Amino acid sequence: MKRIALILFAFVAISTSGFAQAAKEAVKIYNPSANAQADIDAAVSKAKKEGKHVFIQVGGNWCSWCIAFHNLVDSTPELKTVLNDNYETVLVNYSKENKNEAVLAKLNYPGRFGFPVFLILDGNGKLLHTQNSAYLEEGKGHSVKKVTEFLKNWNAAALKPENNK
Repeated sequence: MKRIALILFAFVAISTSGFAQAAKEAVKIYNPSANAQADIDAAVSKAKKEGKHVFIQVGGNWCSWCIAFHNLVDSTPELKTVLNDNYETVLVNYSKENKNEAVLAKLNYPGRFGFPVFLILDGNGKLLHTQNSAYLEEGKGHSVKKVTEFLKNWNAAALKPENNK
């Protein structure tokens, strides 16, 4: 009987471990091996040509709030449209595999606000704003209304003098 119990325990432990590993590996939004600086430089170049700003989301595949925000944008067409129409988007990884310390130092250490943290750069690569994403939350997630207002208030058109008279 002890032997059967031991075999059952081992089976459950292995099954649970395998399930946890599979669930953990299912999330691949951030790429720890990506060249964050090259991705930012490409986005800045494209943003400048298209009259947009750059939206940087810093986080990691380990971060449930980062994944939740990504899923919110993906599943909310109006939010996705506001983001795509006004910004070039870059996901910058922060994890034990790659903390992107040099890039984040150049961006004034945005991780001090927690994750995800959002940054807005202009078409010249100048950091315009760092947003603590906690201020965009409502209930158990991010508010579509608050995120939309944030994105609209920091897009390239919003910062033109002629649009602020």
